[in-house]
Amino acid sequence: MKDFLGKFLRKNNNVDKNIFSEKKELIPKHIAIIMDGNGRWANKRGLPRIAGHKAGMNVVKEITRESSNLGIQYLTLYAFSTENWKRPTDEVNFLMKLPEEYLQSELKDLVKNNVQVRMIGDIQQLPDFTRRAVEQAIEDTKGNTGLVLNFALNYGSRLEMLTAIKEIANDISNHKIKIDDITEASISSRLMTAGIPDPDLLIRTSGEIRLSNFLLWQLAYTEFYFSDTLWPDFSMDEYHMAIANYMKRARRYGGLK
Repeated sequence: MKDFLGKFLRKNNNVDKNIFSEKKELIPKHIAIIMDGNGRWANKRGLPRIAGHKAGMNVVKEITRESSNLGIQYLTLYAFSTENWKRPTDEVNFLMKLPEEYLQSELKDLVKNNVQVRMIGDIQQLPDFTRRAVEQAIEDTKGNTGLVLNFALNYGSRLEMLTAIKEIANDISNHKIKIDDITEASISSRLMTAGIPDPDLLIRTSGEIRLSNFLLWQLAYTEFYFSDTLWPDFSMDEYHMAIANYMKRARRYGGLK
């Protein structure tokens, strides 16, 4: 099993895509991505940071299409964290416009390709135009049954868990549940990802090796793939390599294979 990937690797270290049809049962059902390095990509080219975010949006389009083609069921993209509000105002304003721009240009294709748009995060703090664009995309794609494209927008995992804890405490206070009723399942059902399976594979780009307050509960047994590539340079070849790398791993969940 551990050597099956070898025959699918070309001399230039790209992946032969036949692996995804011959071993499709091993493809991760849910991939989460921390899209990092847009600003550094722009700085290296003497461009404003917003140019990096613009270039990164093009990679989102490609990754979404390829994920749908490969039969991946869920793709969760860390688009804007609760901590990102600390960035310069001009950059934040541009980042808030990106979801609207992306969804306006891609919504027809998303509908055509049977992609369902979802969002996790505090939508109430978003500007009206951002919130309207996201809500419209969610409404227009809610009946689609293919890839679930899940944007983490104004999202923070600690806030998510804190909110779930408060809900549980309130239910106990109102005698709706007892302390013994609290289980992992009852906590998961109160998270923003309720109804979505935990990620099988997490990809983070740009050489950073940390989770940055992203899906801390959900990533308990997720496989990690860290790349030195800046997000705007993240190619489909490397995406295939990350998936193929995952496919050869043995997931034991604390037990024995």
